Amino acid sequence: MQQYNSQYEKMTQAPIGELVARLAVPTTISMMVTSIYNLVDTYFVGKLGNSASGAVGVVFSFMAVLQAFGFMFGQGAGSNISRKLGQKDSESASCFATTSFFLAFGLGIIFAVLGYAFLEPLVNFLGSTETILPYACDYLSYLLWASPFVMCSFVLNNILRFEGKASLSMVGLLTGAIINIVADPIFIFILDMGIAGAALATALSQTVSFFILISMFIRGKTESKIAPKNFTHRLADVGNIIATGFPSLVRQGMGSAATIVLNHQAKVYGDAAVAAMSIVSRITMMIFSAGLGVGQGFQPVCGFNYGAKKYGRVKKAFFFTLKVSIIMMGTCAIIGLLLSNNLIGLFRDDEQVIEIGTVALRFQCCSLIIVPVQVLTNMLLQSTGKNLSASITSMLRSGLYFIPVLLILSYALGLLGIQMAQMVADIMSVLTCIPFLVYFFAKLPADVDEEAVSAG
Repeated sequence: MQQYNSQYEKMTQAPIGELVARLAVPTTISMMVTSIYNLVDTYFVGKLGNSASGAVGVVFSFMAVLQAFGFMFGQGAGSNISRKLGQKDSESASCFATTSFFLAFGLGIIFAVLGYAFLEPLVNFLGSTETILPYACDYLSYLLWASPFVMCSFVLNNILRFEGKASLSMVGLLTGAIINIVADPIFIFILDMGIAGAALATALSQTVSFFILISMFIRGKTESKIAPKNFTHRLADVGNIIATGFPSLVRQGMGSAATIVLNHQAKVYGDAAVAAMSIVSRITMMIFSAGLGVGQGFQPVCGFNYGAKKYGRVKKAFFFTLKVSIIMMGTCAIIGLLLSNNLIGLFRDDEQVIEIGTVALRFQCCSLIIVPVQVLTNMLLQSTGKNLSASITSMLRSGLYFIPVLLILSYALGLLGIQMAQMVADIMSVLTCIPFLVYFFAKLPADVDEEAVSAG
């Protein structure tokens, strides 16, 4: 109980800048390292040819689906957990943690079984060309068995973050990333497994991450407890998890759908275009991770203080995080803009891939500096339980705007339209989010003092 009270005081009383920074550093490192080992996969697989590089991009959309559901359960539980802990209700927090964990594990098993049963049709649906198909099937077949562990890793990671234990989640993610980076060249080249080696390295690293993360709960390092006895018998709790996490599902799911549509549009221009857009997606995800990691440091601060009715701290934390995110992503975007040709060339020494990828990367870097407005607005709404608004804002960047923009511009401008579609969607998304942000803060109540909270 003393440990819990100490955590509560830290989350609701520590200086905002210091608190967000303390939570954001490990989450940003985790996000950046995760992006780095995705780039490492892309780098080593790129040595195997354009078709192998394209296969990574094709299968990436399936991994995004696993991530989408993992984030739905993880953030759906985590947002509730942070608010419950802000209300000093650890029993309900344990209920949400346990339920989300077992739901994710069960769904991961279903994905694995169905994926093996319909492997080739699934890869075709994801946007594979005939030459990419065998590589993509090899890559995906090794990843499928790890699906339950992958999904649960996202759940556990999010719960730890929302509890304000970001450093613990970082340990699991960093260990997995290091294993993946070391194992990639061993499996791909030394053991001569080719693209299957890259997939096996990823599957093993994700599984190791899972066991490290679950050990945090088993060893009592968390406020919420995962145990079968804590699994809810109330459908309302399950509905609450899904409703609260739905914006994450939509955001990640739309990203997966967008990748599938992008693959289908790009494959008209050959394997080089698919490979180029896949490389650009990995590089921009690396830049995006800088801002996303800072935002994930904001979420538990937001949830805790909103639950504790300390609304002034919610507002202060939001604008502090927005400023830092814009500075970080803007710096990274400028570097990406200036070095775009060299960055694409690192991953595939092919003139056509470099030419296509450089143009696309430059367009995307131009709009990345304003993306934190959309991302943090969505995180703010989700962390405070504004599920409908959070769902709407989560759909914008990769779905409601990107997919139509991509289809329209690719029809009107061909390959150039594909290359510039994400930039246009980013600008439209930010402009749409501003009214949501203004309305939220206009309706935010004044602070309630501690005595009133306790009495109420």
